[in-house]
Amino acid sequence: MDLGLDEQQELLKNFARDFLEKECPESVVREMEEDEKGYSPDLWRKMAQQGWMGLIIPEEHGGTGMNLCELVVLLEEFGRALVPGPYISTVVLGAVPIMEAGNDEQKKQLLPKIAAGETIMTMALTEPSAKWDADGVELEAKKQGNDYVLNGVKLFVPDAHVSDQMVVVARTSKGKTPEDGITVFLVDSKSPGISFELLRTIAADKQCEVAFENVKVPAANVIGEVDKGWPIVEKTKKMATVAACAYLVGLSQMDFDVTLNYAKERVQFGRPIGSFQAIQHKLADVVIDVDGSRFITYKAAWSLQEEEPDADMMISMAKAWTSDASRRVVAHGQQIHGGIGFTKEYKIQLYFRRQKWMELMWGDADYHRELVAQKLEV
Repeated sequence: MDLGLDEQQELLKNFARDFLEKECPESVVREMEEDEKGYSPDLWRKMAQQGWMGLIIPEEHGGTGMNLCELVVLLEEFGRALVPGPYISTVVLGAVPIMEAGNDEQKKQLLPKIAAGETIMTMALTEPSAKWDADGVELEAKKQGNDYVLNGVKLFVPDAHVSDQMVVVARTSKGKTPEDGITVFLVDSKSPGISFELLRTIAADKQCEVAFENVKVPAANVIGEVDKGWPIVEKTKKMATVAACAYLVGLSQMDFDVTLNYAKERVQFGRPIGSFQAIQHKLADVVIDVDGSRFITYKAAWSLQEEEPDADMMISMAKAWTSDASRRVVAHGQQIHGGIGFTKEYKIQLYFRRQKWMELMWGDADYHRELVAQKLEV
């Protein structure tokens, strides 16, 4: 069984690593933590020139037409470099709903702009309940003439404050199940009645509270069918969950690399601390967690890409594992570094804080363990 990357994926991985080491060093990551936008327009433009914004967008819409597994290869490198900005928000949360269910006009209008790096997008799904499921969607959309009027609040919306368009998940009616009556809208982020508030988070990532007060959205901006939008959200959630796993794999790998080098160089009691069995066993645990995360993430990506029957279960297994494993990895990294690992001068704390952000995105380990248990039908 060949678990290696093919030639195209290997080229993408190596090029992305070289590019990001040059264009997204630690100084850029730190600078963007303090920047209200949270991303560098210059870096965004350069990434667009590499074709990364259109990586999974079909060629007829200006993209490169690659698959989910190639996106995972790239996002692993993003996690390694802690690339800041609305890449996942735009390429997954914005483009995927349009590719999956958008009409010809919506695809023609937006996909080429996304691929060119000219449009930033995100999805507004979660609300104050913080639920990832359909029963958490309460933002109301009422039909008025040729428009829908949106009222409510979305919470933890990534990069909403810098977005040009938002994919907003709203409730247009109440059905027999929570999934019934949900509609997906394409909303101009500059529409009257929309307000943004940046949230303070441990990772200094840019999540927002987005309030909608009598926001008018043309009926033509519905993505897919009215009242039948939840399958669009489900497909996007699956892609985003795999993307989060890939980011955590890269983050964990780099945390391990930094910690391993420190263990070799840090001398205590007249010898490198890496020569002590206690440190060696922690490093052994870390490398097992990192490699296990990588294998299960690629299996989940391939299963979703190939529409395998067990794809849903594999995705939840991958997110449950990588969430827990990455937390163990960064905790060991901090412990091996000792007290200095918690100081801002050292790089390792960046990985510790970013891990918590991505661990919680799209459901933590307990959430996905519950989904796996449901699939077992015990």
